[in-house]
Amino acid sequence: MQGLARGIVVLGVMLAGVQAAHAQPIKSPQDQACRDEARARVFSTPDPQGVGPYVIGRQIYMACMQRASHRASVPHRRAAKRVKRAKRAKHR
Repeated sequence: MQGLARGIVVLGVMLAGVQAAHAQPIKSPQDQACRDEARARVFSTPDPQGVGPYVIGRQIYMACMQRASHRASVPHRRAAKRVKRAKRAKHR
C-alpha cells in the first residue's frame, strides 16, 4: 500500500513538472489576451480532423497573435488625416 501511495505521489509530481514546462511566461498584453481567447474557444471549436484540443488551442492562439501583430503594424489613417489638416492650417 505504501508503494502505491508513493507511486501516485511521484506520478503527480512528474505531471506537475510537465505542465509547468509547457506553460511559457506571458510576454505581452496581447499574449495574455490571445491565451485567454484560446482557452475560452478551444472546446467550442469544431475538430473535424481529430487533432485534439492542444493543437486547436495552438491554432486559435497563433491566429489571434497574427491578428494582433497585423493591427499593430497598420497605421491609423484617421490620425494621419488629422496631422495633414493641422499642417494645412499652419500654412494658411
